[in-house]
Amino acid sequence: MTMRLANVSHRALQVWRRNAEVLLTTWHTNLLPPLLEPVFYVMAFGYGLGGLVEEVTWQGQRLGYLEFMAPGIVAVAVMFWAFFETSYSTFVRMRYQRTFDAMLATPLLVEDVIAGEWLWGATKSLFAGSVMTVMLACFGLVAWPSGLWVPLLAILGGMIFAAMGLIVTALSPNIESFNLPVFLLVFPMFLFGGTFFPLEQLPPWAHNAALALPLTHVCSLIRGACLGVMPPHAAASVLYLVAAVAVLGSIALRRMSRRLIP
Repeated sequence: MTMRLANVSHRALQVWRRNAEVLLTTWHTNLLPPLLEPVFYVMAFGYGLGGLVEEVTWQGQRLGYLEFMAPGIVAVAVMFWAFFETSYSTFVRMRYQRTFDAMLATPLLVEDVIAGEWLWGATKSLFAGSVMTVMLACFGLVAWPSGLWVPLLAILGGMIFAAMGLIVTALSPNIESFNLPVFLLVFPMFLFGGTFFPLEQLPPWAHNAALALPLTHVCSLIRGACLGVMPPHAAASVLYLVAAVAVLGSIALRRMSRRLIP
């Protein structure tokens, strides 16, 4: 494992650059979702559901439901954009487009290709999280200057979910197999990661289980940054996310290396 990490070099940035250049050719279609997604969420959940649930209690203080929910959709975007980029999109590049075969015919090592994909997944999270934060700020839902922490948190969370996507890609024999991890992993985090309701509403056992999910900690930190309130146990959440990056990143590098070079 140490040797694989040592093989990662600056050449990984060339993989990142290749994906960035592809994105720039379709920038208009990639920019539209993060621009409109928060607007749809605000209209549907903030004003629609928020009309029924006017206030919630979070960390001992009363918040309007829209004010509480808005940071959660940024955290969900961080998860979705990173995971689906390094699962479905990476699988297509690997299996159908044979992009990785072409890359490995160059001086790039397999570790460079994997690291480049990992960084690109985190970059997609940074892009989505930043654009959505700006859009929510237009609704007055982001406090400044604490909101400037959101891009950094998006990168940290993006590296976790991008690594998870690479692990799924390495273990999936075909693209239809992604349905299982999405249903068993991504969907539960979406529902129980603290996006749409405070975790304190859950039974104690479910609350404790939710604390094991990466999205729970990403959501808590991003919500604190958007509201200008330091969430309790923030340091523990950051340590959890840093440890998750190290562990999941190592697993992703090892498993993808075996997949590309049996």
